[in-house]
Amino acid sequence: MNYFPINLDIRNRACIVIGGGKVALRKTQGLLNCGGKVTIISPKLEKELTDLVQMKQITWEKRPYKTGDLRKAFLVISATDDPLIQEAVYAEAEHHNLLVNVADVPKWCNFILPATVERGDLSISVSTSGKSPALAKKLRKDLEKQFGLEYDLVLKVLGRLRPVVLAKERSHRENKILFEKFLHPDLIDWVRQRNWPAIHSHVTAILGTDIPIETLIPESLD
Repeated sequence: MNYFPINLDIRNRACIVIGGGKVALRKTQGLLNCGGKVTIISPKLEKELTDLVQMKQITWEKRPYKTGDLRKAFLVISATDDPLIQEAVYAEAEHHNLLVNVADVPKWCNFILPATVERGDLSISVSTSGKSPALAKKLRKDLEKQFGLEYDLVLKVLGRLRPVVLAKERSHRENKILFEKFLHPDLIDWVRQRNWPAIHSHVTAILGTDIPIETLIPESLD
């Protein structure tokens, strides 16, 4: 089975997590990192989840799941090892056409979560379509070694250049060529070494006009 790769905007959307253990904690943290509004339904919670409740970062329904709990959800994750609850959650989510993931039970998922490396706004994901989570985990670790924190900084630099280029109102084809030219073979090393003069010279040569060097430097480094 082939899954359709997609990145979801879940900011301020209702996300429901069934279960209060370590898996639920990991899923909840991922949802919060992306701006989801998380409600957990579980009789008990891990301490870290209790802390999130006390900080009012998540809502807790202190009870078992019951049919009807998912009615207003956008996305549902079931992180309990009770097969009866897993099946009931999947059935209700499917009835309401909701996005649902039952942890480690692919037959009761209409989406799966890839192994992901995150470097700021850069996300690199690996999926084996549920056939080998172990291989996905290994590949993620390999990618973590290959793509260091400097890639977040590279993306920030390129992000600051984007509005500069688009403001000139060139054609889409011309902009595409410029964006590709910015990716000099030494760009990663220049950013790693904070060699802003080299980056500035490179960008100026491509644009054919000078821009303030401060334009290139991410705000966190200003």
